[in-house]
Amino acid sequence: MTLPSKGAHMLGQKIGMTRIYDDKGVSIPVTILKMETNTVTQVRTPEVDGYSGVQIGAGEIKARNSTMPVIGHDAKAGVAPRRHHTEFRVEDGAESGYELGQSITVDTFAETKFVDVIATSKGKGFMGPMRRYGFKGQLASHGVERKHRSPGSIGGHGNNAGKSGRIKKGKRMGGRTGGARVTMRSLDVVRIDAENGLLLVKGPVPGHNNCWVEVRPATRLNRSKQGK
Repeated sequence: MTLPSKGAHMLGQKIGMTRIYDDKGVSIPVTILKMETNTVTQVRTPEVDGYSGVQIGAGEIKARNSTMPVIGHDAKAGVAPRRHHTEFRVEDGAESGYELGQSITVDTFAETKFVDVIATSKGKGFMGPMRRYGFKGQLASHGVERKHRSPGSIGGHGNNAGKSGRIKKGKRMGGRTGGARVTMRSLDVVRIDAENGLLLVKGPVPGHNNCWVEVRPATRLNRSKQGK
């Protein structure tokens, strides 16, 4: 069955970064994504769910390490339980191009030039403002207390517009960094190795090696890539 080219997503794993050379000998930094065969585990329809969508699963897992709800859910599609699931919306009526148990391979992106990659970034823990935002810190001259890495006074940034003197939202201060959902948009598809299920994209991808990522056709191109 032919997959609808618009809106197809896949789950894969980030292997790591390397470089390849084009026909002109130019070095291109790429991230290698291992795109195992995904399986359609549920099809959403407007009549039943109120919207059109497709749920896919990827990653093998032993039944004893899964849960009964997941085992039963994936069994309806005629497949063993999957480790990861995700869902994406499609245009009304496009869900008819999918069916339970259908396989989706990396060939889905054969005619796609740019993709968005979504993953969870590496957790960095708590960071002070100097490392988190590049603040220069306090002076190290005579008379300065031992607070050289302090962000300085924040009292003058309060909001007194009929409320209280609390600090405005978004004030750059120390806090937890990383460990958030990050979307890298409009990454170039450099090469597809269908035999080994590999997708090579230009540039970095969030997350550590072997982490799971979601890949979709680019939804909004950068201005420099709109004419390509």
